[in-house]
Amino acid sequence: MVTVHKALQQPQPKKKRASSSGIAKLLKQSIVLLLFFIVWEILPKTGFVDQAFFPAFSEVAVAWWNLLLSGSLWEHFSASILRSLAGFVLAIIIAIPLGLLIGWYPLVRDLFNPILEVFRNTAALALLPVFILFLGIGETSKIAIVLFACTFPILLNTIAAVKNVDPLLIKSARSMNISSFKLFYKVILPASIPMIFTGVRMAGAGAILVLIAAEMVGAKAGLGYLITYSQYNFLIPEMYAGIVTISLLGLAINYGLLAVERYFTRWQQPVQ
Repeated sequence: MVTVHKALQQPQPKKKRASSSGIAKLLKQSIVLLLFFIVWEILPKTGFVDQAFFPAFSEVAVAWWNLLLSGSLWEHFSASILRSLAGFVLAIIIAIPLGLLIGWYPLVRDLFNPILEVFRNTAALALLPVFILFLGIGETSKIAIVLFACTFPILLNTIAAVKNVDPLLIKSARSMNISSFKLFYKVILPASIPMIFTGVRMAGAGAILVLIAAEMVGAKAGLGYLITYSQYNFLIPEMYAGIVTISLLGLAINYGLLAVERYFTRWQQPVQ
């Protein structure tokens, strides 16, 4: 009984070591970030850069807090996040099933490949005037440009993921006489998930960047509008507050997608 009890207690030191290493890594990253903010605070105050155009971080933080208390920041943030999520989710719904079909069926791939080659090399922002011309300057055009920008990273990564599945896995599954549907569901899809999520994360970052640029043209709310409005009115701390908010939003989206990816690919992770 004593031996069994000791055996059950053996994994605990490993967990503690893993936890301590994770904390150490977080501390290292925090130190670099803290140094960045210290340099940001010092440079304007020492006159190394013009404080009128590059205010100290403390001024930006105060401006950010005032925008938050006034409700203005939440108004612009909610407008941007709703537009981004709408286009991003639509891109996932469209691109992943289409990518699976194109990657798995050669006939579908041959049919879609020419049009994919045309649009994959077309910058999303280059088409912004076209979207505004046909859809106006309202919400529809902004969601549409995000949808376009997000679709191709997800679509192309999904196609590549299906095409690059290990042939030995497919042969082994077929040797067991399983149906085509089970082969696709049990083998192809799980093996493709990591690479698909790479495209999803790229699209998540692109959704914010493209939307911010679109909001700088013909918008009345959104983080892009906040930055442009602050620049035109020489509210420089507020402008940087908007930029910081975009960075935080992008960071949150990236870590959120990483967490979702770890959940769906937990079968790949070694047992501690």
